[in-house]
Amino acid sequence: MKNQWDERYASDEYVYGIEPNEYLKNKLANLMPDRILFPAEGEGRNAVYAASQGWATDAFDQSAEGQKKALKLAGRKGVTINYRIHSLDDWDPQPEHYDCVALIFVHLPEKLRHKVHQAVVKALKPGGVLILEAFSMHQLSRTSGGPKTAGLLYSLEQIASDFDCLHLE
Repeated sequence: MKNQWDERYASDEYVYGIEPNEYLKNKLANLMPDRILFPAEGEGRNAVYAASQGWATDAFDQSAEGQKKALKLAGRKGVTINYRIHSLDDWDPQPEHYDCVALIFVHLPEKLRHKVHQAVVKALKPGGVLILEAFSMHQLSRTSGGPKTAGLLYSLEQIASDFDCLHLE
C-alpha cells in the first residue's frame, strides 16, 4: 500500500491540488486555532491550510513522496507543519493531545477503520473536535470519485458506532 501512494504522489503535480478541502475550511473557520492533527494527510494541502490559519499543525502519512510535497507546499506558503512518515496500522497517539483531529477522505478496511477511529478518540482532548469527511455507501453508484469498494465506504451507523462517545453534528 505504501508504494501505491508513493507512486501516486511521485509526480510534480499535486494529485488533489493545493487548495484545502472546502468542508474542512468551513469547519475550521468556526474554531479557535490550537493544536490539530491530520492522519493520512497525503500531499499536505489541508495541513498547510490549517497552519496558515494559526493552528499548531501535526500530520502524518505513510508516503515519503507525500511528505516531500507537503513540506514543499508549506515552504511555498510560508508556514511550518510537523509532518512525519508513519503508518495508520500501528498508530498509537498520545492521549488527549489534540484540540482537533481532521480525517479528510481517509477510507480504510473495517478492522483498521475501527482501530484508527478509536485512536482518534484517544488523541482528542476533552471537548476536542473531530472533522470527518468521507464518501458514503451511496458513492458506489456515482462516477465522481472515491473508493469503488463497499468495504472502504461509510454509513452513518458506522460513524455513530465508531464515535459513540463523541457528540455528533
